[in-house]
Amino acid sequence: MIGRIEGRLLEKNPPAILVDVGGVGYEIDVPMSTFYQLPAVSERVVLLTHLAVREDAHQLYGFATAAERAAFRELIRISGIGARTALAVLSGLSVTELAQAVTLQESGRLTRIPGIGKKTAERLLLELKGKLGAELGSAAMPAAGDAHADVLHALLALGYNEREAASAVRTLPAGTGVSDGIRLALKSLAKG
Repeated sequence: MIGRIEGRLLEKNPPAILVDVGGVGYEIDVPMSTFYQLPAVSERVVLLTHLAVREDAHQLYGFATAAERAAFRELIRISGIGARTALAVLSGLSVTELAQAVTLQESGRLTRIPGIGKKTAERLLLELKGKLGAELGSAAMPAAGDAHADVLHALLALGYNEREAASAVRTLPAGTGVSDGIRLALKSLAKG
């Protein structure tokens, strides 16, 4: 199993990249979250990898963080979810956002990803519950009944994207109520 690749980045053609390791060029598919963190072509790059061996191909997938790789591995364990779909999910949502969606059981976040329908989103949430959401979601965001979660839902309903809303909620002091939280979060978003 190839678990890590370190070498010189030769090509960047999303979602594929080519990394030269000691004269051997490895083609690696990466989610867009990793792609945006890549250095310039000809620079040194280090990626954690997952090697998928099938009857007709050996495919290498690369990730910037261990959390991304762990989320990818959890996704591909789900029946009917292949590597391409898992990459699409990680390209559409960060691991933290995916964990939040699992913790809060929000299928709407997943259905915004191209190729993910309502039934697939609900199955993903069901299969990942207790696996991805429990370990990452609780640390990343408050529980569903918490005032901060209600503020997050309100900001999403107002049309802010997940990153903006989560960032604004993180700036709120502990113990802030829902109405005060929404007001403070909107002020924070207006400044940014």
